[in-house]
Amino acid sequence: MGTWGSGNFDSDTAADHLSELVERLLGEVEAAMAGDPAGLEPDEYWGVAVPCNLELLCLLAERGHVGVNLPEPATITGWQETFLAVWDATIDGLEPKPDYRQERRKVLVATFDRLAALASGQ
Repeated sequence: MGTWGSGNFDSDTAADHLSELVERLLGEVEAAMAGDPAGLEPDEYWGVAVPCNLELLCLLAERGHVGVNLPEPATITGWQETFLAVWDATIDGLEPKPDYRQERRKVLVATFDRLAALASGQ
């Protein structure tokens, strides 16, 4: 086993563990994107959980730990297009306040863009 520091993520075992966690988060996103688009609607589980997973991936990638491997930026951009197409087609049916609709969409775009930028820097 290799250890290169005293931090919680400074060993081969910790990097393996983190890699497994990242793979799980990515696997859930991939499955949601490949599944029924209705599952991505704003009031459905994956419509909420996908952005949560993306935010967690951003936070992990920003820390720079070994074991965080992101997909290609083009994959993330494809996810963004799929997700936002569902968002745009269904959000108005939930009758959100206009400010919420605009602000939430900005957050979604920023989250996907942030993850794609982090993936570009790997």
